[in-house]
Amino acid sequence: MPTEKPLDIEALKKRHKELEHQKVTSEANFKTATEQLEAVKKEALDKYGTDDLDQLRKKLLEMKDQNDRKRAQYQKHLEEIETRLAQVETNFANPPTP
Repeated sequence: MPTEKPLDIEALKKRHKELEHQKVTSEANFKTATEQLEAVKKEALDKYGTDDLDQLRKKLLEMKDQNDRKRAQYQKHLEEIETRLAQVETNFANPPTP
């Protein structure tokens, strides 16, 4: 590993100042992220009764399954309506003769 040239005091002060700025920025970002996490956890707890990630994933799967079932029922219902409409149109176009 090559030896680095020693920095003079001004370069070291500049480097320290940059690192201090990075530290302050990182701390602020961490605080914001922590606050956002707490807000999201509270929202999850209020809406879904839990903030546990595994339980939320399970609830999401249950909601998707329920949605798929309802969508399939709706599709079946629409298909039944279309079938009845086609029958009515057929009967109207070809009325039975007395």
